[in-house]
Amino acid sequence: MKRFSYLTLLLSVGLLSLTEKPATTDWPEYNGGPDRNHFSPLTQLNPGNVAGLKVAWEYASGGVDTLKNNTQIQCNPLIIDGVLYGVSAGSQAFALDAATGKQLWKTNFTDDTFAMNSRGVTYWTDGRQARIYFAYGSLLYALDARTGKPVASFGKGGKINLKEGLARPGADEYVVSNTPGVVYKNLLIMGHRVSEIAPALPGDVRAYDLHTGRIVWTFHTIPHPGEYGADTWPKDGYRNFGGANNWMGMAIDRQRGIVYVPTGTAAFDLYGSTRPGQNLFGNSLIALDATTGKRLWHFQTIHHDIWDRDIPAPPNLFTVVHDGKKVDAVSVLSKQGFLFVFDRVTGKPLFPIEERPMPASTVPGEKAWPTQPIPLKPAPFTRQSFSESDINDFVTDRDTIVAQLRRWQSGKEFIPLPLSPNRTVFFPGTDGGAQWGGAAVDEAGIMYVPAKQIPVTMGLVPTPASPTSAAVVDRTGSQLYQTHCASCHGQDREGSHDGSYPALIRISQKRNETSVAQVLAKGQGMMPAFTHLKEAERRAIVDFLFGKTTSVASKEDLNTSPYHHTGFTRWYDRAGYPVSRPPWGTLTAIDMNTGEHRWQVPLGEYPELVAKGVPPTGTDNYGAPAVTAGGLLFIASSRDELIRAFDRKTGRELWRAKLPAAGYASPSTYAVNGKQYVVIACGGGKLKTKSGDRYVAFALP
Repeated sequence: MKRFSYLTLLLSVGLLSLTEKPATTDWPEYNGGPDRNHFSPLTQLNPGNVAGLKVAWEYASGGVDTLKNNTQIQCNPLIIDGVLYGVSAGSQAFALDAATGKQLWKTNFTDDTFAMNSRGVTYWTDGRQARIYFAYGSLLYALDARTGKPVASFGKGGKINLKEGLARPGADEYVVSNTPGVVYKNLLIMGHRVSEIAPALPGDVRAYDLHTGRIVWTFHTIPHPGEYGADTWPKDGYRNFGGANNWMGMAIDRQRGIVYVPTGTAAFDLYGSTRPGQNLFGNSLIALDATTGKRLWHFQTIHHDIWDRDIPAPPNLFTVVHDGKKVDAVSVLSKQGFLFVFDRVTGKPLFPIEERPMPASTVPGEKAWPTQPIPLKPAPFTRQSFSESDINDFVTDRDTIVAQLRRWQSGKEFIPLPLSPNRTVFFPGTDGGAQWGGAAVDEAGIMYVPAKQIPVTMGLVPTPASPTSAAVVDRTGSQLYQTHCASCHGQDREGSHDGSYPALIRISQKRNETSVAQVLAKGQGMMPAFTHLKEAERRAIVDFLFGKTTSVASKEDLNTSPYHHTGFTRWYDRAGYPVSRPPWGTLTAIDMNTGEHRWQVPLGEYPELVAKGVPPTGTDNYGAPAVTAGGLLFIASSRDELIRAFDRKTGRELWRAKLPAAGYASPSTYAVNGKQYVVIACGGGKLKTKSGDRYVAFALP
């Protein structure tokens, strides 16, 4: 009888194993989880079989601009219970069967709001109902995760306006959310993007009730009177300045109830004479009580930023062994190639950080902060200075480039911008170093950082003055262009060499006047809406771009900076390559337990240079890796339109595949019915590459 019972039990277990549904492993949050580590425990794909990956499915998300190549997809899709949630090239949310790519639902919002690039959505469930929180321009929608329909009880008809609750005298109207927020209990904690010019809205961090959309708490990143840090600004700084916002995303320790919020610089971001002081909480990592929004601790990575050196990516949360003890840590990357690492609870640095003297500004009125924090470990993951010895061996126009470099300021960190025609050489450039994709961290505490090493040159020029600070004067479209547009598109309207800021000199051959007016009013891609200008002023700029001369009454006020910059000019030679010696893009592995680098390899290549025998140089890049317990690291990001798999231990490339457009996004990896997939959004549209609308998933046959 006893033997029969054992036999029955064994047969029962066997039958259960035959009928049990194969494992499903999710990618449940932006960048893989609340720690933002881009990590998956999946092991089915490994160094021994990854070369066999094939396309499993493709999905055309729609909304792509194939004429002007102005659309992008930066989305890191979520996969939960076999359903993939993403955002299209046309900024619509959708859901797919994650095993087949079949569309389950897709939104068709047509609200009159600002244009933006979305990096993904936020998922919430209480086990009975499930919601997707999706930002569409300045609007935040709550959607039924099963149908994609707005949840009527949230806000007004399923949406709230992020502009509500943000205000200061003289500010513009521009606010969007391009990076998903984090969920804590019944709260959705959100940052937002604002403009980077003087009239920018404040960068307040808000927590919303998940069910109603009501604001529960607000943290002022530009402190109000009586709040900590208010004395780092001029009197009434919160009324006169904006920015210091969380556009790059945040991480959350739900067990402790702490949300980690990085911020960017205050506006105007490249000249700060009107905002003397350290300017807390700009350029800071802030630990907040997730329930109340109360500040627990902070660290400012740049004091009084006048270099546009925002913290570029969400923090990473991980555990390391430090001085023989396990420590829960938080880290942030920097555009300069630095890595700041702290005890997650106390804010104490795990490695020494030194305040070093820095150069003073030569621009009238500017008071650069005398010191800046420099982490002594880990070592920077990019080079830190640019001199003649750093010029590319095969650069064209060498004599011209050397002559320019000898006239300009370079060779060290934190050189304030001079007045044009002089320039400062940023190296790494204003876009990084690290960029918005951030870093991946595996279960052993090894961090993997994609970065770029391309110089950028920039100076300051006076803003055309009016007779008095609040005078109404007639200004031409040309003058308005120089004040509000030249800093990105160039004083000569030639744009930037890499295409990040398109040339406008022959705009009539590509666009009509109506479409240009629409971009000025609503924004597009990186460009914010020009809501600080009246319609007549925007019309005068359009007239100028199309060869007409128009004057319009224009009012100058305290929100206009006396200087504006000459543009984010990435320094390329006549042949179209960076003037710096390679690598131009890198992938670096850093042991966060010891702070030591393990390996660094180029990320990306120029096929025409490889054909000439030039070793891989790396390229400019956007996005991040996904790292797995199976020993792999997957990353696209490069302008060569490839996705690659690397051995995470050695940095050796194991597999690559051509994408329909560049994958300037971060891949997700997941399992459905026991099969592991890797999916990447292929939106292109940056760095003079074509736009696309595909999501491509790979798996073993």
